[in-house]
Amino acid sequence: MGARISVRLQEPLLKQLNREARKRRIRRSDLVREALEAFLSGEVARVDSLPYERVRDLVGSLAGGPPDLGEQHRKYLWDLIGERR
Repeated sequence: MGARISVRLQEPLLKQLNREARKRRIRRSDLVREALEAFLSGEVARVDSLPYERVRDLVGSLAGGPPDLGEQHRKYLWDLIGERR
């Protein structure tokens, strides 16, 4: 068994914790431990991380599409609107 710590939670967060633990049928301490492990291992995007860091694994994962979409996005948008009319 590891060390014990105490954490104070605001009421809304405590309610969410209780609800999720009941839904998953696990103890609150197990849920907190899972969440903390995921956060510290980097599995969960940190709030203070840069937007690029949150999606860097997606960059370059799609093939196709116009190569100049970033430069001519308005033209493509107007073409798309015209096709749907």
